[in-house]
Amino acid sequence: MVQDVDAGNTLPLQGLTTQEVQQRIANGQVNKVTGIATRSYGQILRENVFTFINNMLFGLGLILLLLGRPFDALISAGVVFINAMVSSIQELQAKRQLDQIALLNLPRAIVLRDGQEQQLAPDDVVLGDILRVDAGDQIIVDSVIVKGQIEVDESQLTGESDLIVKTNGDKVFSGSYCVSGSAFYRAEKVGNESLSNQITAGARSYKRVLTPLQQDINVLVRVFLLIVLYLEIMLVLNSFIQTRGFTESVQDVTVVAGLIPNGLFLSIAVAYAISAVRIIKFGVLVQQSNAIESLSNIDTLCVDKTGTLTANRLQMNAVFPLGMGEAELQDILGEMMASTQAGNKTSEAVAAAYPRQARQVVEEVPFSSARKWSAIAFGEADRRGIYALGAFEMLQPYLSDHAHGETMQQQMQTWSDQGLRVLVVAYHPDPTLLSNQGDATQLPPLQPIGLISLSDELRPEARETLERFLRAGVQPKIISGDSPETVAALAKQAGLPGDIKLVSGPQLAQMSESEFAEAAASATIFGRITPQQKESLIKALRARGHYIAMVGDGVNDVLSLKQAHLGIAMQSGSAATRNVADIILTNDSFAVLSPAVEEGQRIVNGMQDVLRLFLTHTAILAMITLSTLMVSSAIFPIRLIHSALITFLAVGVPTPLIALWARPGAIARVGLIRRLLRFLLPTALLSGIFGLIVLYGSMFIEFVVQGGLSIPPEEQVVFGATIITYAQSSLTTFLLLTGLLLVVFVEPPTAWWVGGDELSGDWRPTILAAVCAGIYLTILFVPLFRGWATLQLPSLASFGLILGCAIAWLFLLRWVWRSNALGRFLGVDFGVLPHQQ
Repeated sequence: MVQDVDAGNTLPLQGLTTQEVQQRIANGQVNKVTGIATRSYGQILRENVFTFINNMLFGLGLILLLLGRPFDALISAGVVFINAMVSSIQELQAKRQLDQIALLNLPRAIVLRDGQEQQLAPDDVVLGDILRVDAGDQIIVDSVIVKGQIEVDESQLTGESDLIVKTNGDKVFSGSYCVSGSAFYRAEKVGNESLSNQITAGARSYKRVLTPLQQDINVLVRVFLLIVLYLEIMLVLNSFIQTRGFTESVQDVTVVAGLIPNGLFLSIAVAYAISAVRIIKFGVLVQQSNAIESLSNIDTLCVDKTGTLTANRLQMNAVFPLGMGEAELQDILGEMMASTQAGNKTSEAVAAAYPRQARQVVEEVPFSSARKWSAIAFGEADRRGIYALGAFEMLQPYLSDHAHGETMQQQMQTWSDQGLRVLVVAYHPDPTLLSNQGDATQLPPLQPIGLISLSDELRPEARETLERFLRAGVQPKIISGDSPETVAALAKQAGLPGDIKLVSGPQLAQMSESEFAEAAASATIFGRITPQQKESLIKALRARGHYIAMVGDGVNDVLSLKQAHLGIAMQSGSAATRNVADIILTNDSFAVLSPAVEEGQRIVNGMQDVLRLFLTHTAILAMITLSTLMVSSAIFPIRLIHSALITFLAVGVPTPLIALWARPGAIARVGLIRRLLRFLLPTALLSGIFGLIVLYGSMFIEFVVQGGLSIPPEEQVVFGATIITYAQSSLTTFLLLTGLLLVVFVEPPTAWWVGGDELSGDWRPTILAAVCAGIYLTILFVPLFRGWATLQLPSLASFGLILGCAIAWLFLLRWVWRSNALGRFLGVDFGVLPHQQ
C-alpha cells in the first residue's frame, strides 16, 4: 500500500478521483504549455513569403498587372514566389522531421487515479496527480516524492552531471530523469508554472536572424530599389515631355522595373536548399534555411560540457595510496562502491574498475552536489570505520593528518595537468560518528589514505572538432554547471591549452557589468553557471561584436541558444532545445560541424559570385538606360524581351549552377561590399561606355547599310523604328556576350582570366557560358526564333563593331582589375588582389 508522507504516512495513496480530475481540467490546472517555441506551418510560410523585399516586388507585380502587363507581372512576382516556396519547403520538411523526433521522444506518464494506474499523455496530467517514475523515465511535472527513493539526473536543468538522491519529501523537477530506483510523486506545478517552462519562458517567441551575407544583400538590393525608383520617375516625366504612347511608356517602365535582381533571392534559396540536402546525410537537420551559411561566419563557439563534449561516462584512471598498499586501497574503493545504495557515475566507474563484494553498512551519506563528497561507515572488524570520497577542497576542512600533504599536492597537480578529475579517499576509525543530516552532515577528523583519478569520457569527435575550429580562428568557450576545475580538466583532454582562464558563476555574480563583459571575452572556461548567466554571457559577447554559435542539449541551454546567432542542439536533448535551435545534430555527433562549416563556406563563396553577376548585370543596364536618356530621351536602349533574354542566359542560367559548383574554402578577408564595388564599378562604367558606342555606332552603320539616305520622307518614321530595332539587337548581343565573359571572370579557369576573382581552375562555368552563347546565336540566326525575340540580324559591319568593342572591353577591364586602377584612383584599399595571391 502506498502511503502519503504529507498525511502522516497513514492514508492509502489512491490518486485523484475522476470528479477531481474533471474539476481541475475545468479550472485550467492542466499540464499544457502555451506559446511553445516551435513554429507552425502557417508561420513558416508567412515568414518566408511576406518579407520586406518580397512585399515590394509583389506590389510591383500588382502595378504591372493593373497596367495590362500580366506576363511581366508574372515574371516580377513569380520568381519571388518560387524563391519563397523553395525556402518554405525546406523549413517545412525540417519541421516535420523535428515533430517526428519529438513524437518518438515523448515521455510517458503513469498516473494513479481512483486507485488504478493508467498511462496518459503528459498534456493530460493535472495538478495533484500522483505519478509513478521508474529507472529511465523522465519527470513530467514539478513534484514532491511521496514514496520511494530514486537517483535523478538534473543536468538538463542545471548543467551538472552528478546524480542526486531523492526520497520522501524531496522535490523533483520536470525535465530531469530517473536513473535508478522507483518512486511515486505528486504534481505540484503544471504547465507554464513548472521550472523547465519558467527557464524557457524567454524563448517562446520566434525570431529570424539574418546572416551578414543576407544583411549585405538586403542593403544592396534596397539601394538598387532606390535607383530603379529614380529611373522610373525619370521615365514617367520623359513620357509626358516626349508625349510617348502609353504602351511604349509602360514597356519602358517595365524594363526598368526588371532591373530589380529578384532572381538573386531565388539563387540564394536554391543554394540553401541544396546545402540542407547535402548536409543531412552527415546527420545535420537544418531548421533555418540560412543556418549552414551562418556557421561559416562564427568567431566564437560556446559549448555546454555535459552531453556535448562528453559522453557523460566516467572512466577510472589510477589510484595513489597514502600509507598503505595499492591493492588494499583498491579493495576499500571496490567495497565502498559495491555497498553504496546511492551510486552515481563516479561510483559506477570505480566499481567497474575494482569489482568487490558488498559489506554491511552502518550508515551512509550519499553524494550531494552541494557537499561534493559521499561517506559510508562499515561495522565489520576488518573494515571498521568511516570512508569518505570527494573533492579535495571540500574534504580539506576535515583532513587532520597532513603528513602526506606535499606528496598529495604534487600528485594532484600532476593528474590535473593531465586533465583528470582527482578525488581524495579519507578514513576515520569510529563508524558511529557518521550521521546522515543531509547537506548539513558533518564529518569527524579524517586521515587521507589515497587519491584516485578519473577521466570524463570525451566524445570521440570532440578533440578533432575543437582543433579544427581553433585552426579556423574560432575561439571555443566551454560553459557548464560543473565546477570550473572539472571543466578545465576536460578542456585539457579536448586539446585546449593549459593556460586557459577559468571563471565561476559565483564570481560572475559579484562583478559589475563592465567586469562581466571583460570576463566573458577573456575567459575560456565558465563553471557553476546558471541558465540566466549563460544567456548573459552570450549577450555580452554579442555586444562586443562577436558572431556566436551555441551548442547545447538541456533545458538550461535554451535561453543561450536563443541569444546566439546560431543555435545548435543535440537530437537526444530536450524538446525545448530542439525547438529553438537552428541546427539539430540528429546523430548527436559533434564532428558533423566540420563538414557543416565547409558547406557554409561553399554557400558564401558561391553567393559572392552570384551576387557579383546579378548586381553587375543590374548596374550595367541601369548605367546604359540612364546614359541613353541623357544623350537622347527619344530612344530607349533595350526592349523588355531583350532584357529578359540577357538576364536569363547571362545570369539566370549560370548563377544556380555556380552556386551548386562552389567550393569550400576560407572566406575572403576583404569585406563583401568592397569586393563587390571593385568588381562592379569598372565593369558597369566600361560596359556603359562601350554599350553606348555599340548602340549609336550600330544605328549609324545600319542607317547607311539599309539605305537610309534614300528613304522617302513619308517612310522615315517606320524606317527609323526599324533602325532602332537593329541598334537594340546589336546592344543586346554585346551585353549578352560581355555578360557571359563575366561568368568566366568570376570563375577563372586559367591564370590569364584572373583579375576579378581568385583562380578556380574549374572549366564548367566557362563551358556553360559557351553553351549559353550558342543558344543566343541560334536564336539570333534562326528566323523563327529571331522573330519571337523581336531581334534583327545585324550587318557584318555591326558584328565587327560588336566584336571589336567586346575585345576592347575585355582587355581594358582585365587591366583595370589587375592594375588596381580603381583602388588607386579612389584611394581605397581593396586588400590583396586575386592575381597577387
